[in-house]
Amino acid sequence: MSIKNDLFLRALKGETVDRPPVWMMRQAGRYLPEFMEIKAKYDFFTRCQTPELASEITVQPIRRYGMDAAILFCDILVIPQAMNIEVQMKPNFGPYLPNPVRSQKDVDNVIVPDVKHSLSYVYEAIKATKEKLNDEIPLIGFAGSPWTILCYCVQGQGSKNFDKAKEFCFTNPIAAHQLLQKITDTTIAYLKEKVKAGCNAVQVFDSWGGMLSPVDYQEFSWQYIQQIIDALKDDAPVIAFGKGCWFALGEMAKSGASALGVDWTCSARNARYLTGGNITLQGNFDPTRLFSPPAEIKKMVHQMINEFGKDKYIVNLGHGILPNIGLDNAKAFIDAVKEYNS
Repeated sequence: MSIKNDLFLRALKGETVDRPPVWMMRQAGRYLPEFMEIKAKYDFFTRCQTPELASEITVQPIRRYGMDAAILFCDILVIPQAMNIEVQMKPNFGPYLPNPVRSQKDVDNVIVPDVKHSLSYVYEAIKATKEKLNDEIPLIGFAGSPWTILCYCVQGQGSKNFDKAKEFCFTNPIAAHQLLQKITDTTIAYLKEKVKAGCNAVQVFDSWGGMLSPVDYQEFSWQYIQQIIDALKDDAPVIAFGKGCWFALGEMAKSGASALGVDWTCSARNARYLTGGNITLQGNFDPTRLFSPPAEIKKMVHQMINEFGKDKYIVNLGHGILPNIGLDNAKAFIDAVKEYNS
């Protein structure tokens, strides 16, 4: 079946469009009252692991705002869970891994699972979501980058600097690379199954890539993302998003990815310059700028589109939407793009 609104897929191919497509990272979630109702009844991983709930959460923002793409509600940490690493989601704390990976023995205990079996609930959620979307818009599947997953597995929780994760890589590089390769192999299999189940594109989130120096980024993060792109790019368009990784945009542009996510610390001009101007870019509105009045949001969004150019561009935030953003402010962001006239 062809997708009725294929604006997002056309932008990924670099085609000329009347206006750029728009979606928001973390659009399925915590700023929506209808999401909070579900959250009050079910804990985090129950929401991820129940296809009916995950699909409902995925389509909630589409019903309300009519974005040009949906992104499946899930979490990057379902991967370590499938790999025999316990992950808890603690209220008002975030992810907590009671037995972090800190030694060669720990790495040896990490498995590369049969993702068809261990993550079957994700593919069921995709099928349920595709039914609800009825081919109106594309569905994006996602995964965390191997480095970002390693950060949680070694640190054991969120962190401002992931010092323990970096220490592990620098003092025990052989074990670190073994762990990164296991995560990479699992992620490739996982994303391939997501595409088979119906995802029209995939995004790799390197949320903590910016924690590494440019040299260390190539060694501990980018080479593994490149493996994922190489394995997936013939199956579906791949978007690579590295937060704080502007220094790697030149390398990323040569990767075979269909688009690159840009965060709000990099100007449109610099992003176009660093990537050679030939690849679709996605971003990069500062999520906290959604606290501005709606009229101001619309003005800033139009300015952002003018700076990136309407073609080879997907309007998005520079990171995930915050939980306490007003509904009218989120609407202003989406509406601004739909009202755009070049």
